[in-house]
Amino acid sequence: MATANRLLNILKAVLNLAHHHQYVADNEAWRATKRHKGADSVRVRYLAVDEAKRLLNACQPDLRAMVQGALLTGCRYSELARMRVHDFNPEAGAIHIRESKSGHARHVALNDEGRALFTSLCVGKTGKEMVFLRSDGGTWKSAQQTQPLADACKQASITPPIGFHVLRHSYASGLVMRGVPLAVVGEQLGHAKGSPVTARHYAHLSASYIADTVRAALPSFGLEIARSVVPHRNVNARKA
Repeated sequence: MATANRLLNILKAVLNLAHHHQYVADNEAWRATKRHKGADSVRVRYLAVDEAKRLLNACQPDLRAMVQGALLTGCRYSELARMRVHDFNPEAGAIHIRESKSGHARHVALNDEGRALFTSLCVGKTGKEMVFLRSDGGTWKSAQQTQPLADACKQASITPPIGFHVLRHSYASGLVMRGVPLAVVGEQLGHAKGSPVTARHYAHLSASYIADTVRAALPSFGLEIARSVVPHRNVNARKA
């Protein structure tokens, strides 16, 4: 729906320009068209840690490596499918995404588990070889992950089944819920600086983290809370 709203804005701008230059007689046909309400209040789906573990256990080995890669980097399926050994820097503990949806390259920091995963996938390979390969030795092509992932979701009782992009959301959501600033999460995901995308998708999780942190950290003052509360009496009220 958010995409539909953006497209509607563009279309109306073009039509308004045409009306301004008198290419069309009036603007009544589209002026009354309304945006979808609540479309920008995004609530993304993500996997809890136990769900992710169940899914990993249900995946075939070649798909499991891809799913692990997504959960540990937040990379898109296409980014992982194109990744070569020389994109992994074991000393820095990072991977280089040379081509992304935004058109900008980025470096993604890895934790120890991520570094161990990429080390195991790259060992014995030359720099130009692909990091992720299918069980038949071929590279991952468009949509080849769809059915294997659906099968793994069924076996792992992930209902409804997820698409690969949910793994990216799971990565980002996990960071936000552990207090990582939205700007840092956006950098890892490759969002443009100042882009509202990160906040639109994950700000509500950040608010939840703040609330939980406050509740856990605020000290007790030893207050005795009354078991019953006597309603306030309005002394100024007139007697019947």
